[in-house]
Amino acid sequence: MAGAVRVFVPFAKNNMFKIKHYKSIFYLSLFIIFLAGIFLLDDSSFFIYNKNKEFEANIKVEIGNSTNYFLGGGGTNPITGVVCENYNRRPIAVMMANDPVARPLSGISSVDLIIEMPVVSGSITRILAFFVCGNPTEIGALRSARHDFIPLAMGFDAIFVHWGGSHFALDKLDKGVIDNINALYNPFGAFYRKSGLPAPHNGFTSFDRLDTTSRKLSYRSESKFDGYLFAGYDKCEVCRNGRLAVDYPVPYDVYYDYNAVKNSYSRFRNGYPEIDKLNNAQVEAKNIVIMRAASRPIDDQYNDVDVEGGGRAMVYKNGIEISGNWKKDKENTASKLYFFDDNGAEVKFTPGKIIIEIVEPYQKISWSMGK
Repeated sequence: MAGAVRVFVPFAKNNMFKIKHYKSIFYLSLFIIFLAGIFLLDDSSFFIYNKNKEFEANIKVEIGNSTNYFLGGGGTNPITGVVCENYNRRPIAVMMANDPVARPLSGISSVDLIIEMPVVSGSITRILAFFVCGNPTEIGALRSARHDFIPLAMGFDAIFVHWGGSHFALDKLDKGVIDNINALYNPFGAFYRKSGLPAPHNGFTSFDRLDTTSRKLSYRSESKFDGYLFAGYDKCEVCRNGRLAVDYPVPYDVYYDYNAVKNSYSRFRNGYPEIDKLNNAQVEAKNIVIMRAASRPIDDQYNDVDVEGGGRAMVYKNGIEISGNWKKDKENTASKLYFFDDNGAEVKFTPGKIIIEIVEPYQKISWSMGK
């Protein structure tokens, strides 16, 4: 067009590129600051450990020279004090065999809590294994229920899983005192027998089967367990290993080797490592509890253990021994099982798995520290 003036700006294109480049850097910086803020919020620190599809995290706050753990925040499992995806899932408590023919057990390394107790006076022991965070593909071998395990399961608000039971146990279960899944009825195909193993040591299930069945039975799925208290662990300056031995009769005798570097107790039975058949992992726990309770034989083949009321207890954690007492309200079968030190303060467990060994008041327990 006549008289028109063309204006040529040679650097406009480069300037626009620079502006876009700076904007990208600006937004990236904001994103990095946002992520950093999440981890630094309230001066909390996070530790995440992922192994065998189990997610654990400890949410902690530093107070002085100690690390205090607390319940409720960040999806904390009320039994173990660690974080997992299914932290508020109702515990499923499974009666499992301790007989040599049933070893190694499947799924035992995925438990959150184990309660071990004699089912025949001065002889056979059995395990009640509690699952919250773990989802083992196979659990077994399962065994029959005993009546004195029932109030213990109730105290943790668990769904009780068993393969039949003594008439003392079945009398209670038939009254509906606790939500339970009985393999004798095999509801919704929750259980199966494995070939190559002698009955009654060939009964198995999986967590998914039990979870599906409990939902189909319209059992409540969220936990109402109040939870335990937890306290952190200051790394030792001079680490010392140790051994805790529980004098159950052979071949049910148990001992734990404490590794001070790992701050963990590894379980042995009859002199051999307690191994999970599923993953070949040795059973370990952060806390071992010795709970003393009197018992007596009944019907010439069963045991009756005083698991309600109270008695002496010893707690082993962080390589130390804490003497105290246990208490469970006799008037309320669903009451929580408490542990107190000799000063009357509730014991604070180290975040992690707990194993409770129930023994006679006179039964020998030995704890020795290495160099």
